Amino acid sequence: MIRQWIGRFIRHIDSILLATVLMVLVVALMVLYSASGQVLTKVNAQAINIIVMMSVMLLVANTQPLFIERIALPVYLFGLTLLLAVALIGDISHGARRWLNLGVTKIQPSELMKLAVPIMLAWYFSKRETMLRTADYVVAGVILLVPVLLIAKQPDLGTATLVFASGFFVIFLAGLSWKFIFGSAIAFGAALPILWSMLHDYQRRRVEILIDPSQDPLGAGYHIIQATIAIGSGGMTGKGWLNGTQSQLDFVPERTTDFIFAVFAEEFGLVGCCLLLLLFTIIIGRAFIIASQAKNTFSRLLAGSIAATFFTYCFVNMGMVSGILPVVGIPLPLVSYGGTSLLTLGLSLGLLMSVQSHKRLVATD
Repeated sequence: MIRQWIGRFIRHIDSILLATVLMVLVVALMVLYSASGQVLTKVNAQAINIIVMMSVMLLVANTQPLFIERIALPVYLFGLTLLLAVALIGDISHGARRWLNLGVTKIQPSELMKLAVPIMLAWYFSKRETMLRTADYVVAGVILLVPVLLIAKQPDLGTATLVFASGFFVIFLAGLSWKFIFGSAIAFGAALPILWSMLHDYQRRRVEILIDPSQDPLGAGYHIIQATIAIGSGGMTGKGWLNGTQSQLDFVPERTTDFIFAVFAEEFGLVGCCLLLLLFTIIIGRAFIIASQAKNTFSRLLAGSIAATFFTYCFVNMGMVSGILPVVGIPLPLVSYGGTSLLTLGLSLGLLMSVQSHKRLVATD
């Protein structure tokens, strides 16, 4: 009986995704142990986060995509309600209003929207697929921009960027015209002076520091300078696990979260970075394969968005740490310390596995 119950759950797990994710998580715990100063407290806490993530992934993998599709609108509206509550009564910390105090705990509703937005848009386009018109893309744009603007106002530019990307990928995969994309890019370029004037002072400072970190080496430019020193000092094969001087001597800031890639690069070098990139590429490639094999529009758009968003996570974090993108506070997926990001990734991976394992059932619903 127990064996049958376990077998029923396991059969919905995608072995390629699971094996690759587990390899990244093992590497993540090793790097976290080094980055935390060889203190087991954070490693143990992250191990618990991983157990929660894997449990959520398993549960979602055993949930039919049809159920996810049915709850798309309620989940989106619930997320919007929470974002409005944050704007009105949210807790202020470090100059930002991002958290909602529920008494027993605090939640960050913007994290929910990383999945609620693409699920909602995938649902919307699946309902309109036989009669798509320009007006439908306008409505989709409104569905996307409302939560993005609410999150950006907190302000939380990093999460707003990820929510925008996750929703945009759904709209793009639904057949958004390249003419519109190029036209929007030109309009965005023309509006840059206006957008620049709307940025907060600290956001403008991040862009200025990106161009020349040396103008404030002990202040705003410190993060990028120390991270690039750590990456460069790793050389071809790295200094070895636990032997990274920049990280062990506490020069790399936020080294267990946003800048953990600098610690990894210093200790494992270019070879280690290439292997980590290979693992990420396998995850992204497998996600796109699952999307291409999906049997209906909702599953295809959702899986494709998850794949593209995971790539965005990796690209933005590594670009930020290596100094080619502004610092926006985006963690390295599966590697950075933190329970919230792992929970979101667990949900995303579970959705991918659900699409893959239930594709025959989806086709007949």
